[in-house]
Amino acid sequence: MKLRKASHCSYRIRYHMVFVVKYRKSLVSDEVFEFMKEICRGIEERYFVFFDAIGHEENHVHVVVEGAPRYSPSRIMQICKSILAIQVFKKFPKIKEEELWGGEFWSDGGHIDTVGDGRALEQVRNYVRNQGRNEKNLKLFEFHTPQLAAK
Repeated sequence: MKLRKASHCSYRIRYHMVFVVKYRKSLVSDEVFEFMKEICRGIEERYFVFFDAIGHEENHVHVVVEGAPRYSPSRIMQICKSILAIQVFKKFPKIKEEELWGGEFWSDGGHIDTVGDGRALEQVRNYVRNQGRNEKNLKLFEFHTPQLAAK
């Protein structure tokens, strides 16, 4: 893991987060997922948050993200979930109106793990790659490293 620097500090903090779609509806299509990757790049530019990988099945999204110590893990989750939901609803308004009855995109809460260097990171990546009912359902995208699919 790269040593990151901010004003007056340096840090190495990485989290594995899972965001679940409201009512466990299957709304994360390949098109929605591609759009989410673009949004995550924008989040990187505006916040001290750096995405390592993002994966999805139809009803949930996995994110491996590095965050600055200025943000708590729950704040990082809040930033990501709120911006992703707002932008998805803007680009795909039918999801909000027809699928979620004008409600929220994500379920309340989620899951957060801390992730270390080396073996721990590979274990999380393997988990994200292999979890779910069918390995082929999960799509994984790595932001700053070679694609895992090549392995």
